Amino acid sequence: MTDAIPDLSTRRFGFLCYPGFEELDLIGPWEMATMWSSYARGPQCLTIGPTTDPMRCAKGLAVVPAESLATCPALDYLLVPGGFAAFEVMQDPALLGFVKRQARGARAVLSVCTGSFILHAAGLLEGRRATTHWKALPRLRALPGVTVEEARWTRDGMIWTSAGVSAGIDLLLGFIATEAGEAAASQVQWNAEYYPDSRAYGAAHRDTAAPGYLRAAE
Repeated sequence: MTDAIPDLSTRRFGFLCYPGFEELDLIGPWEMATMWSSYARGPQCLTIGPTTDPMRCAKGLAVVPAESLATCPALDYLLVPGGFAAFEVMQDPALLGFVKRQARGARAVLSVCTGSFILHAAGLLEGRRATTHWKALPRLRALPGVTVEEARWTRDGMIWTSAGVSAGIDLLLGFIATEAGEAAASQVQWNAEYYPDSRAYGAAHRDTAAPGYLRAAE
């Protein structure tokens, strides 16, 4: 089966870290991407932060980036996580400058949750379709130049965005299937044992603020 999977092991996939990012926004996609690297000839994966000093995430987990904004090499792919901290980070000139520079040479830039607001601040969502966490959909809709899709994840050219938190896992599987083929995505899904059931607990997902993809599933 691996003979049909392209060898992308010389490519680099960067995962941007910043204080207060939502843990699963990054760790879910990181798990899929590193499974891709381990089992299906996927790219090298590295974490990047403002510096290489330890930082705390939204729920208290500490991470230590492997590279800083200054030392990070050119990337083929870049993923930007979200969280409430994204609304502060989207005003950071150094971080936005990094995203812009990497986007110029990258094959794809991805965001999870409110990471889409960082992409917008970096000028990457102009004239594109995008999504975000359901809580932030009205705020994204108010930004100029963006067509909001209430989807689990969406792609518009080189820009990929997803809904909140766990949606980043689905985003990455869809991205792998597009970039390396379904055989590669299948190997990742199999080794991660990611076959979520369709159970929905209680009725919170029936809230009037629920995104379109949840309403459609009812």
